[in-house]
Amino acid sequence: MYNSNAVTNQFINADSTFPVAIRVWEGYLSDQNKSIYTIKAFKGDIQLLASYFSPDKTIGSVTTKDLTNFLDWMNNERRVPCSPKTNSRRITSIKSFYKWLKTFGAIEEDPAAAIDQKPVESPLPEILTREEVERVMAAADSYRTQKKPDARNKVLLELLLSTGIKKSETLGISKNHIERDDPEKPRLHVRYGNANNRAKDRIIDLPASWLEVYDEYLTQYRPTDKIFPWSPRRLEYLLEDIGRDAGLTKHLSFAMCRWTCFVKDYVDKVPMEVIRDKMGVSQVQWRDIFTKIKVLADTYKGSVDAAEA
Repeated sequence: MYNSNAVTNQFINADSTFPVAIRVWEGYLSDQNKSIYTIKAFKGDIQLLASYFSPDKTIGSVTTKDLTNFLDWMNNERRVPCSPKTNSRRITSIKSFYKWLKTFGAIEEDPAAAIDQKPVESPLPEILTREEVERVMAAADSYRTQKKPDARNKVLLELLLSTGIKKSETLGISKNHIERDDPEKPRLHVRYGNANNRAKDRIIDLPASWLEVYDEYLTQYRPTDKIFPWSPRRLEYLLEDIGRDAGLTKHLSFAMCRWTCFVKDYVDKVPMEVIRDKMGVSQVQWRDIFTKIKVLADTYKGSVDAAEA
């Protein structure tokens, strides 16, 4: 087992340079079961900080003023755009890095403690209204009665609007992920192959009516393993076709279906914990998401329902 305290004290101190400290920190993050994407992002952020200083700059010689100057340079002088979200993450990386150094005794004072972490407010996602949901469902269903019946659009759209799964999760569904022992209560098993994402594995209830369309689809396309054996862009085109046929001025997408699903659940008074589990997000992520869902509820209900409320 990686012993962060022992390794930190043995290999780094205030006189250590950034490359040495970053290597040890990377091991610490891995030991904390951080995802490879988080580790890569955090490591890259501190490497950018290190590149701002001279190669012989030690971790213990960095002051709060140094960090403030770096952030100012990153946002105003570096010729690479830095979005508010990226800026916020880099501040988080710096604060996490120096908090770790102080916690395990490599430095005595934390120069990043005084750096403000301002929350980033991402824009509200665009969702469908209840009336628009009816229109897109009808448009998708119309493909089933064409001269050459096609259930693919309906099976995809109803799946997304009832489960709220992401594009990557949709592409990963295999036939054995559909549990249908009880035809009145079918369920979808969302599974991740990567051990770092196992916490996102979950089981989501499916509407019983979906199985009829699903069986039509299986007969028509006969997928051997993955239910949707097409590229992500091909599935995006299917949603765009549905939106166009429904007369939407909005761009129907996986993200729009996902958010619409959870706002609908909220309006239908599904318990908050059930919605969070269904989304597969952490408690920390849920705070911001739930705030958005509450704000979007009136959009889903539409102007008439909102006026009556």
